[in-house]
Amino acid sequence: MAQYQSCIICTSPRSGSTLLCRLLAATGKAGVPDSHFHEPSVSAWMEDFGLQADQYPSEKEQLTAVFAAAQACGTGNSDLFGLRLQRHSFDFFMQKLDFLYPDLPSDAERLRVAFGQILFIHLTRPNKLEQAISRLRAEQSGLWHRNADGTELERLSAPQQPAYDAVAIARHINDMTVDDENWTSWFKREGITPLRITYDDLSRDPSAILSGILEELGLDGSIARIIPLPTARLSDEINRSWAQRFQNENEG
Repeated sequence: MAQYQSCIICTSPRSGSTLLCRLLAATGKAGVPDSHFHEPSVSAWMEDFGLQADQYPSEKEQLTAVFAAAQACGTGNSDLFGLRLQRHSFDFFMQKLDFLYPDLPSDAERLRVAFGQILFIHLTRPNKLEQAISRLRAEQSGLWHRNADGTELERLSAPQQPAYDAVAIARHINDMTVDDENWTSWFKREGITPLRITYDDLSRDPSAILSGILEELGLDGSIARIIPLPTARLSDEINRSWAQRFQNENEG
């Protein structure tokens, strides 16, 4: 039996998780990790998976169907389930898992029963100023990700003119710092030792990071050498100038 049946990426926005998810999916061996439980809403989950609420009379039946659909989607044609979890919906996600498995003593045990033996990855971006500016730029531009060839991969709204906003940057810095702290506290409480990866290492050598994860999963790490880079960076001179301005305004 394989050492792991699942891989869960625990992260916060603008940490490089889309790049990591797409790299893992491209191997054909490591599942199809994505935010399969992105919104904190059962009805949104059901809509995402094309499930009709009137076909499932009870909440337990709805959740059972959702989790089965998510596992199928996150596994694809591989033998391993992949999932990305963001903190904004994590508590709701765990509440629903607790509803399905009320007699289990911990979050870690509920996750294990639901998804098998799990490799947890804690993906962080140490430079919170850069992370906050990246998020603000994505919110303003509406463009969250580009394909490697420069075409748009994910757009959530029409573009606006970029506008420096120190209050929004500070708020994002605080929120993302708290996200990291909450993940760290949760790992400690649950007795989980995650594989720790930073945005900096991932962006500097994505092939090496992918190879290491594959080997940790008991898969062939050499596969990473043939996986093309799936996304392009969005940061530009505006990001750099805003970072310098924010630092200048907050010196001392």
